[in-house]
Amino acid sequence: MNRVCGGRVVLSALLVATICSAMAAQATGTQAAQKRPSAQSAVTTPGHTRPADVLKTPTPDDLLRGGYGPYRANNDLLSYRLKLRVDPAAETIAGSNVVRFRMLVRGKRIQLELTPDLTIHSVTMDSKELKYTREGRTLWVDFPEELPKGKVAEVAIVYSGKPVKQGRFGCLNFDKDKEGKPWITTACEEEGASVWWPNKDQWRDEPQDGMEINVAVPNGLMDVSNGRFVGSQDLGDGYTEWKWAVHYPINNYDVALNIGEYQHWSGEHANKETGEKTSLDFYALPEDLDKAKAQFTQVPEMLDAYEHYFGEYPFDKDGYKLVEVPYAGMEHQSAVAYGNHFENGYYGRDWTGVGISPKFDFIIIHESGHEWFGNAITAADRSDMWIHEGWTTYLEVLYVEYRWGKADAIKYVNGLIPKVRNERPIITPRGTNAEPPQDQYFKGALMINTLRSVIDDDKKWFADIHDFYQRFKYQNIMTEDVVKWWNERTGLNLTPFFDQYLRHKDIPTLELKFASGKVEYRWKADEAAFAMPIKVGDAQHWTLVKPITTEWKSMPWTGSKESFAVATDLYYVNVSKE
Repeated sequence: MNRVCGGRVVLSALLVATICSAMAAQATGTQAAQKRPSAQSAVTTPGHTRPADVLKTPTPDDLLRGGYGPYRANNDLLSYRLKLRVDPAAETIAGSNVVRFRMLVRGKRIQLELTPDLTIHSVTMDSKELKYTREGRTLWVDFPEELPKGKVAEVAIVYSGKPVKQGRFGCLNFDKDKEGKPWITTACEEEGASVWWPNKDQWRDEPQDGMEINVAVPNGLMDVSNGRFVGSQDLGDGYTEWKWAVHYPINNYDVALNIGEYQHWSGEHANKETGEKTSLDFYALPEDLDKAKAQFTQVPEMLDAYEHYFGEYPFDKDGYKLVEVPYAGMEHQSAVAYGNHFENGYYGRDWTGVGISPKFDFIIIHESGHEWFGNAITAADRSDMWIHEGWTTYLEVLYVEYRWGKADAIKYVNGLIPKVRNERPIITPRGTNAEPPQDQYFKGALMINTLRSVIDDDKKWFADIHDFYQRFKYQNIMTEDVVKWWNERTGLNLTPFFDQYLRHKDIPTLELKFASGKVEYRWKADEAAFAMPIKVGDAQHWTLVKPITTEWKSMPWTGSKESFAVATDLYYVNVSKE
């Protein structure tokens, strides 16, 4: 069926013919019925008007995908080698992925994932067929004998089929550009990368040696994927193969195809503090080239800001790419997807409603921020995705501060308050593939801004966030890791602080009672040990008080109830006055 040359799976001519024939038959008679709308027509705005956010009951597939069971935990990913042939006319794919891993304990089975909508033609190791079982999306791969601890092995999966369009951005979406030419893109963070390629579809374990991505597309089209461009090769059959090499660990959902009639231009960015160079590559469709060249000039100042606060761009070996797509955008590592119509704000709108968003392109600034939080630092479970989204939304705030000052940054972050729903906790049950609420973006950023006010020393704060990022760069972490670091760094017990904002739906309320010559105060919070200091009283001369939940404290106050202020622009809290 197939042979292995130098560790790489090579599809035989007979197998290619068989796969292509099967895919053509599958596509016959269905194309017209399945004419797809543009992915741009999907709802793409976080925080848009939406129904109540209710935690969904996990399906069996969610539990298999979300859990880190023994057949995931028994091995450590080393690399992927993905080889794919994409047929835009039939809207099908065919190819292989070689999964290289090291056994952490003795074992005879590993767990991978591939959607049941795609056909597996073979699973092999050392050119020998392996037994495998499919259970929904899960692919159980069995070895003829136990692999010992420390054994490095490769499993090759050959597969094909017609990916099913699903989710907000279509996951793997066969679209058309304005000229009616193929425009094929991926965005699978929610649905999972195994919708279109076989992999260990979870967040905890990334291929530590990176991956190869080789994509064959019809002549005249280009594939832009993650990593450093290696080269292209005319295959002599109407297709050209585009080759990319990723030099870092990578989230499976970050792996991207961008196929179209792309126009390419490049540049270079120098870190203002170290002089370190980052290659810049930009891709846009021909009709959008001039607009893209004008809008994408925001990239260097974005890099200046984030490098200033956190350190060098984390993927210099792969460079930074910005790629036009037919949907809003995604943080695909080293190949950031952009679809914001070449306008400032979010689709031309004032994103936070306070007059600052129109100064910059939301998608360039937000999605690129994920290179630091989400890509370089990754949550180990989807439950803790606020580590991606809360921090990256706060990076928007830092970008505003870098460009226009702290006053505008405080104004910008407080513009997020109307987007918060407080309907359920940000952290979802672990091991269930549950989607966190969109509060992870807005409430997460407001919590981080509140933490800055608790630190109450900007010089220390900027050193803290820099060192926090550097400590966990290229790691997969959980909220407990975050909390432990901040507790040790500050010498404070911040566990009740983080738990209140992340593990409960309600924010703390500062309760105030006014009596003759004084005001009494305490916290109302779910966390009994919540004791966050807060600035109150005269806004021109704040008084720092330290309320607790278990008893009332008091301070002198001779003014009116109405004139007693709370620094709610610095702390995300409710206030109750009696």
